[in-house]
Amino acid sequence: MTDDQLAPLPLCRLDDLPLRGSKGIMHQGQALFAVRQGDRVFVYENRCPHRGVPLEWVADQFLDSSQRLIQCATHGALFLPESGECVAGPCVGQSLRQLPCYLHDGQLWLGVSACD
Repeated sequence: MTDDQLAPLPLCRLDDLPLRGSKGIMHQGQALFAVRQGDRVFVYENRCPHRGVPLEWVADQFLDSSQRLIQCATHGALFLPESGECVAGPCVGQSLRQLPCYLHDGQLWLGVSACD
């Protein structure tokens, strides 16, 4: 499925995400995860660009101990939440696949807001 084929669909309530936290989401057979950093939320495909494996070992734990970087549990690669770019580990310079998302009525939606 390409980004332009994604219809706006709710993924979860914003309240389901801690202010600095993450949540795994299965959406239409695709493994995704959401990362919240205060007022900003980002959605990524749950797949490490280095190994092609899911990023977490424990459900909903996609962040490092500082809760500021996305971490691959398999080999410790670190990614920026804002862009998905790998900044440490074997896949430096590669990025996670980010999906468009927006917040509306207290929910996180997949797709592009009609208000944009």
